[in-house]
Amino acid sequence: MSRKTVIGSATIFAVLALWFLLTSVTQVISPGRFPSPSDTWLAFVQITGKGYANGVLTEHILRSVMLVTLGFLVAVCTGVPLGLLMGWSRRAEALINPVFLIIRPIPPLAWIPLAILWLGLGDMAKIMVIWFAAFVPSVINAYAGVRSLDRTLIEAAQMLGTPMLTFMREILLPGASPMIFTGLRLSLQASWTTLVAAELVGAMTGLGRVLNAAQQDLYPGMILVGMIAVTLCGWLMTVALGIAERYALAWNTAAKALD
Repeated sequence: MSRKTVIGSATIFAVLALWFLLTSVTQVISPGRFPSPSDTWLAFVQITGKGYANGVLTEHILRSVMLVTLGFLVAVCTGVPLGLLMGWSRRAEALINPVFLIIRPIPPLAWIPLAILWLGLGDMAKIMVIWFAAFVPSVINAYAGVRSLDRTLIEAAQMLGTPMLTFMREILLPGASPMIFTGLRLSLQASWTTLVAAELVGAMTGLGRVLNAAQQDLYPGMILVGMIAVTLCGWLMTVALGIAERYALAWNTAAKALD
């Protein structure tokens, strides 16, 4: 076990012990404001057994993971190519960047009313909001990845008459991929943050629905269960993305050294 893992485990254990001490032993923190471990466990047993907010925990998790995955994939498939195009072509940047700079500062949650107006209260509206949240970081980092390429390498490829497809496959994409994956991590984080807010409106199931129902019912234990579920789902998807990144960047010895 590495030293980093030991320190991280000790930190988590200390936080859990402090949580138990303040809520269950000394009761410095009122149960009405923050749940104790026992209250949280009872809420977890309820949502996994009898269910809560129109479903059991696995149903809520699967629903939220599906929405995040779809919105994230759509953002990757649109944002990364657009960022690469803007970074490579000055003409494309001059044409697209003014519009991108206009929509970039708009918070993703500000799109919720329009998404509902255009697409209703179904999944498509939520996917649209998640897409926008993940779209912006993917564009920015793909663009930055292209602009960070060594100009000497590009000029040498052009001088040797390297075909465009070969250039993109062997120089452009490998060179920009570290920044692209940085953008993907940011996009995934933004997707989960936006999902919870999007599911607060018009969702029948999902972790956001659980949080909304628990807030209305004044149920702190269930609120914490929902928050922990969001945290674990986001962490597991981030780990999966990290595995994909290490596989895709196996050639990058500098990235391996950082691990």
